[in-house]
Amino acid sequence: MTFAFLASPAEAQQQSRRAAQPAPAVEAPVVLDQINVQGEGVPGGALLSGPTTTRVTRQELDREQIQSLSDLSNRVEAGITFNRQTNSLNIRGLDGARVLTTIDGIRQPFLIDTRINRGAQNAFDFDSLSTLDLLRGPSGASTLGAGALGGALAVRTLDPEDLLRNGRSYGALAKTGFDSTDRAWFGSAAAAAKWGNTSALLQGGFRNGHEIDNKGNIKTIGATRTAPNPSDFNQYNLLGKVYHEIDGVHRFGLQGEFFKRADRTQVRTSTVSTTGNFRPGSYETGEDIERNRVSLTYDYKLPGGFFDEAHAIAYWQKLKRNDLTSAWRYTSIVGPYGRDNENEENAYGFNGHVIKNFQTGALSHRLMLGTELRMSSLEQYSSGVDNCPAKPASGQYTGAFATCNNLHTNQADQPKVDGRLLGLYVHDQIGLLDDRLRITPGVRFDWYEEKPQNTAAYFAGGSRPTTLPPSSSDSAWSPRVRIEYDILKNAPGVKDLTFFAQWAKTFRAPTANELYGRFGGPGTYLRTGDPMLRPEVGNGVDIGFRFGDKQLGGAITYFHTNYRNFIEQVQIAPPGGLYPQGGIVSFQNINRAEIEGVEINGQFAFAPNWLVRGSFAYTRGKNQDNDTFLNSIPPMQGIIAIAYGTDNWGAEVSTKLAGDRNDVAATTGTTQGFRAPGYALFNASAWWRPMPQIADLELQVGVYNIFDRRYFDAVSVPTGVLAQARDYYSEPGRTVKATLKYQF
Repeated sequence: MTFAFLASPAEAQQQSRRAAQPAPAVEAPVVLDQINVQGEGVPGGALLSGPTTTRVTRQELDREQIQSLSDLSNRVEAGITFNRQTNSLNIRGLDGARVLTTIDGIRQPFLIDTRINRGAQNAFDFDSLSTLDLLRGPSGASTLGAGALGGALAVRTLDPEDLLRNGRSYGALAKTGFDSTDRAWFGSAAAAAKWGNTSALLQGGFRNGHEIDNKGNIKTIGATRTAPNPSDFNQYNLLGKVYHEIDGVHRFGLQGEFFKRADRTQVRTSTVSTTGNFRPGSYETGEDIERNRVSLTYDYKLPGGFFDEAHAIAYWQKLKRNDLTSAWRYTSIVGPYGRDNENEENAYGFNGHVIKNFQTGALSHRLMLGTELRMSSLEQYSSGVDNCPAKPASGQYTGAFATCNNLHTNQADQPKVDGRLLGLYVHDQIGLLDDRLRITPGVRFDWYEEKPQNTAAYFAGGSRPTTLPPSSSDSAWSPRVRIEYDILKNAPGVKDLTFFAQWAKTFRAPTANELYGRFGGPGTYLRTGDPMLRPEVGNGVDIGFRFGDKQLGGAITYFHTNYRNFIEQVQIAPPGGLYPQGGIVSFQNINRAEIEGVEINGQFAFAPNWLVRGSFAYTRGKNQDNDTFLNSIPPMQGIIAIAYGTDNWGAEVSTKLAGDRNDVAATTGTTQGFRAPGYALFNASAWWRPMPQIADLELQVGVYNIFDRRYFDAVSVPTGVLAQARDYYSEPGRTVKATLKYQF
């Protein structure tokens, strides 16, 4: 799948080590920086390479002013969406724990609890990235393992060589700017140096801003409000790396990374009212996300040796989420009310693979063997304060204090969970007919175990657990077979034309919350996990063609995947008895689902320094159990852009198109999933390099949603009954982003 962006001739020279051919002169057609190339440097490296993987480089992130996954979906990649309700990426209609995110090869857990269904898949700074690889579909499970049910997002952070240009032993990059979307100021700086066989990099960044804008303008208090809640956030990161090479064959590395984001929101929506228990100005929520990691890496490359390549990483990572509430009650249980719901996972792991190229008669082989080992410890705890008196001997509050039965804190909603994961995989790319036909069989075996541990905080929970739930353990095989055939090679017009087809199976293990979460209590309701859940399983095919090169090229893919054992939350007991408020809700393997669609990408450099590019995606998904539509499926979407660039300046005009989303299913009773009208957004950006021969200084300004269109991202709107008026869930109107970048 090939897709391209505009790059000035000067930039093309900087990127020559990745280009397939030398940079042309100024008057020649524009040089394109490919997202996906074949052979060396394929997107995602050996683990994610394939016809459904696309890559976005650091240069392309800067050129399109991409600093979030929402930016990526609106300007580059049609068919993906960032779900702000769950803090997760949606690929081919699946999100949450069904999409795997890795940072420098380290898997990121979808860390949620029983109280708030939000993850932390975006716990990284876009300005710290070197490349971003997006894999659509289930094929990544055969190398990446559990979690890549809908696809995978693999980001790689900056390395020293990303800043060391033109053979120099030092380099630096600084960037600053303003984004009116959330009224955010941002900045980052990175420096790298090389002395002898040792190189090092230090990078840091920040972003401070407010709530994301929308098209709502009603600022009343309560359910009629359409304007967003006032909010403030600050985000910062620090990244350091040191590498040492031996004989140009071995490279050892040490990396350290720290990321933190803190959001605070003054609630003005339906939770508060001017005369109620919670009132405006006295109800604040927050979310803190923190990620730390230390890793050791080893890279080996010696073509013709016992192995041609070997890559390994050993790491420690801590990911922590805190959901916060600070409030005051005015009518019931008068006094302070505070909560800090914390989830923290500490993980140790090792990932490694080796590659060997060899020949057997007329067949060429590229054999890859790898493993993933991981141990983790997950703890959840809710601390808090309120004015409830000591619990009576009966165990339940009555009278004026009956509300206290719903106030569960200073407890764990699930036991501490120790996890283990073992993955082993092997793949062989077999070349026939002078490598014109390539067949790649492969398989990965995974075994996992989630083992609850006895803690006093768990047994102190308001849901009154009496026993420790059993361990959850299972194993899965994730086979994949890929066929690629070069129908045309160096032909006139399209140059190359390749047919590809692949079949793959994938799976997702249940999360700790789905297995062991337990929240509520007698007299109210109970939300509980199910330790007997089985993994979700996907079985899918991709068929398509890719053609051309950087001058004129593209790809088209049809995909179809069947899923079974979908894990969903269901009502297993109606309100009544011990749980009169909401009954008992739990998780079950109930659904069989089907998702299919078409994806198209392409570009055409039709004149000197001109480029047109496009991306299109159509996805359709149904629950086969009851023949209803899946509410996580985005509408049909497309992106079209035309750009012009020279040494000194360039500009781009683009449009994001989306169709109606009317194929939705009922959620509760007669309530339907959100029906979103279609829309067309128009964007324009321009950049200027005043002294390209002297200094790499660049100013860029972009105006997005130029005509201030009111529209809805259907995937980001909650399912079920909406707590607010419709416009509250609308997306930002016209926004402006300005950036200033300097590199030497």
